[in-house]
Amino acid sequence: MNTIKIFTLIGIALGLSACKKNFLDLQPLDSLSTTNSLSSTNELKMYLNQFYQNTFPGQPTVVGGNGIAFNDAGTDNMIFSSVNARISGLSSLSDTTSISEYRTIRSINYFFENYRHATGQASEINKYVGEARFFRAYVYFNMVRKYGGVTWVNKVLPADQEVMAVKRDSRTLVVDSILADLDKAIDLLPVASNSASMRVHKDVALAFKSRVALYEGSWEKYHKAKNDAFFTKDITDDKIKTYYEKARDAAATVINSSRWSVYSTGKPLKDYGNLFITTDLSANSEVLLWKKYNTNDNIGHSISKYTSTDGADMGLTLSLVDDYLTRDGRPFIGNERKQAQAVYGRELSPELRDPRLGQTIAMPGQPLKPGVNVPAYPPINQTGFNRSTTGFPLYKFLEYNSASAVSDDFKSMAPGIAFRYAEVLLNYAEALAELGGDPVTVANALNPLRLRAGMPSVDVNKEYNTDPSYPFYALSPVIQCVRRERRVELAAEGMRLDDILRWAAADVLLAGKRPLGVLFVGSDMPSQNTSTGFYGSSLLYYDTAPSGKSVNLYLTGASGDALRYIDPYKNVLPNGYGFNLGRDYLLPIKQRMLQLTGGNWSQNPGW
Repeated sequence: MNTIKIFTLIGIALGLSACKKNFLDLQPLDSLSTTNSLSSTNELKMYLNQFYQNTFPGQPTVVGGNGIAFNDAGTDNMIFSSVNARISGLSSLSDTTSISEYRTIRSINYFFENYRHATGQASEINKYVGEARFFRAYVYFNMVRKYGGVTWVNKVLPADQEVMAVKRDSRTLVVDSILADLDKAIDLLPVASNSASMRVHKDVALAFKSRVALYEGSWEKYHKAKNDAFFTKDITDDKIKTYYEKARDAAATVINSSRWSVYSTGKPLKDYGNLFITTDLSANSEVLLWKKYNTNDNIGHSISKYTSTDGADMGLTLSLVDDYLTRDGRPFIGNERKQAQAVYGRELSPELRDPRLGQTIAMPGQPLKPGVNVPAYPPINQTGFNRSTTGFPLYKFLEYNSASAVSDDFKSMAPGIAFRYAEVLLNYAEALAELGGDPVTVANALNPLRLRAGMPSVDVNKEYNTDPSYPFYALSPVIQCVRRERRVELAAEGMRLDDILRWAAADVLLAGKRPLGVLFVGSDMPSQNTSTGFYGSSLLYYDTAPSGKSVNLYLTGASGDALRYIDPYKNVLPNGYGFNLGRDYLLPIKQRMLQLTGGNWSQNPGW
């Protein structure tokens, strides 16, 4: 390709991304240089590279920033010292941003209108058309997750303000269009048995189809059951069933291909955790698509620098810890739980609990950084990113063997996994369970995840939690099982909020709830967490602060109670998360966008 063509493509990409005229980001076609553009398969590839860079989630670069490892902070799995605005009910219309995804959609639609200029092998051209179909589906799904029904645009729009005067399409029309794009992508994309190319292939599209269809089936089913404002009003149970069937069948196709398997080397105390700190996953049997970091090319992130403090100004929550089964496959409840909590770290031990727990949360004695182990007690009496907010520090993604990763910014290379086979198994199991499928078949789908961790096979009756304080106690044993397994296997991978929203479960998981941390009073924690001069006293908490002092460690209950847990948001959220059940399942539409459509777009419910 000559230099002129290269700059033509770059100019097209930059021109499309810079356009900000309105919410559909229209731009005169004569501003695009279409002469001889996209004229070869290599140019198709180069053009699509921009979507690989910006579409999939990566790892966070700063404490509290967006990224795979920290994205559960807006859920019941993880918290930072500052509260999440959305789940706290603190979002406002003034915080609303433009729907920038339409700029990407326009860039993709430009590809569809011009790829036929390319010469080369038909199979190569079809591969890139399949990639474009996948990316359009991916971007539209992100919009549906955030806003519900939007306007489906499948061509480059002219610079005519009248095209703005269109209504939002129904949620089901957009989702069905997404699934249609994915079906075409599945037909066109090549088969791959590893992720070495780090490009989309047939099984990635199938995995994503299972994700989309499962999301929509459960969104419609559970919001319809609540009779709230968020489901499609004329949707039928048969239509909902169809989504579950699509999710089941897409996942089953990947499973039955036998091209992928759960990564395991026969080391149940290490294999799960090692998956997330292996810097090259090209030949990994579980990973379908991932983002590679290489600090030699100045491509890195900073997660290990912060989590290697054993704090990072964040923490996993007690409810997440409690959801891990005992090592022999029972709910962790009652006196067994109370006794384990009396000594810090005991409840994390793989001798007692599912070994994935001790590979997700920092357990005393594990390697923390070269030559340093996780201390016996977490740093709850520190400040800034050295502090653990709950006493359950994140261990997953920590590159404890890399001196540079734990010392410097942008030196971490823990990969960003976009799709892995474990999710395919979880999607299949959940869709099958929702369709009333055979519990044995559901269990068989989940058993590879249990086997890697050295856990017994699934026994939905043995692990059924009927405690009325358990949020999902009223669900059937098989559906409760797949939901718990999903939470455990995908913890701190940024999928929990989607699950809460699609299950319409914010009422039992978020609204009016406060996240808790470790047991403090009633355990050995108080005797170990003393600090000379911390408050002019050896104690590090007060129910009423001394004159001139402030409390930074809150506990449940009141002075004199036998059991008191760390309660980080006791002061700032005295009534718990203020998630608005009639509003916060979807984000608002920017007022300017509503004006540009001439009133044809309506605001989302409750805003």
